[in-house]
Amino acid sequence: MEKPYVIGIDIGGTNTVFGVVDARGTILYDGSIKTGTYEDVNDYVSALAEGLKVVIEEAGGPGQIKGIGVGAPNGNYFNGCIEFAPNLPWKGKIPLAQLISEKTYDIPVILTNDANAAAIGEMTYGAARGMKDFIEITLGTGVGSGIVIGGTLVYGHDGFAGELGHVTVRENGRLCGCGRHGCLEAYASATGVARTAREILMNRTEKSSLRDLNPEEITSKDVYDAAVKGDKLAQEIFEYTGNILGEALSNFVAFSSPEAIVLFGGLTKAGDLILNPVKRSMEDHMLKVFQGKTKLLVSQLKESDAAVLGASALAWEVKEN
Repeated sequence: MEKPYVIGIDIGGTNTVFGVVDARGTILYDGSIKTGTYEDVNDYVSALAEGLKVVIEEAGGPGQIKGIGVGAPNGNYFNGCIEFAPNLPWKGKIPLAQLISEKTYDIPVILTNDANAAAIGEMTYGAARGMKDFIEITLGTGVGSGIVIGGTLVYGHDGFAGELGHVTVRENGRLCGCGRHGCLEAYASATGVARTAREILMNRTEKSSLRDLNPEEITSKDVYDAAVKGDKLAQEIFEYTGNILGEALSNFVAFSSPEAIVLFGGLTKAGDLILNPVKRSMEDHMLKVFQGKTKLLVSQLKESDAAVLGASALAWEVKEN
C-alpha cells in the first residue's frame, strides 16, 4: 500500500521550514529551525533531523513517510548536493540529501534548488496552475528563479539552470555574495533593499526616519515601515529597486516568452510600493513584440508554502529502498 505522506523542506538563508504533506497537498504538521545558526553543516542536519522526527512521529512514524523533498539554495537535482550556495554558511560541495537521509530513519531524500521547488509548488497549487510557460522569481534573502517551459522545469545539462538572480544588471556594480559584481540579487533582494537604504542615507542629506536607526542594522522591513508612513526617501528606495527588477524581468521575458512571471517571497509584502515600479519598468524596457503579453503575478501561496509543497511534490517521485 502506498505510504500516505511525504515531507517537504524549504531551506532559506535565514530559516528552514518543513512540513508533512498528504496527497492532496495539505500541510498536516510543520516546524522550523534557524538556518544560519549552524556554522557546521553536520550540526545543522542534526538539529533539522530532530525537528523532522517530531513531525514524523505526529504523522504516525517513519513507516508512513514515502520520501523527503528538499528545496535548497544551489541545490542540484541530479546529485543531491548543494554547491557553493552564497547565502548559506557552509561552503563547497555538500551531499545534503544523503546527510539528511542518514539522520532521518534512512527515508529517501530528493533535493532541488529552492526556487525550482517554489515553481513546482506554484504550478501545482498556486497562481501558475494550468500554465505551461512561466517564471517563478523568489525575492527573499537572495533572488532565485524557477523556469518552466512547456510544462517542464528547466534544469539544464548540469542541474543548475535558472540562476536569474545572478545575471548582471549593473556593470561593475555591487559585490554579490556569489563573488561577482552587479548581480540582480545584490539589488532586488531584501538584503539589496537594505544596502540601497544605507547607500542613499550616506550619500544624500534629505530628512528620513531611517536616519534614526543604526545604518548597519537597517532591514527591508524598516524601509517598508517608513515608506508606508510617507517617508519619501524610503519610497524612493522601493522605486529604485522596482526599476532594476522590472528591467531584468523584461530581459527574462525575451528568452522564454512566459505567460506569467510570478513573484514570491518576503519582498512582495511591500505590495504596490514594489509592484508598481516593477510593472512600469518591465513594460518600458520590453521588446515591443512582447509588450502587454506577460502577466506579473504575486504568489497565491503562503510564504514558504510554495517551496515546501513543491519540495514535497518531488518526494512522491522517490523510489523505495
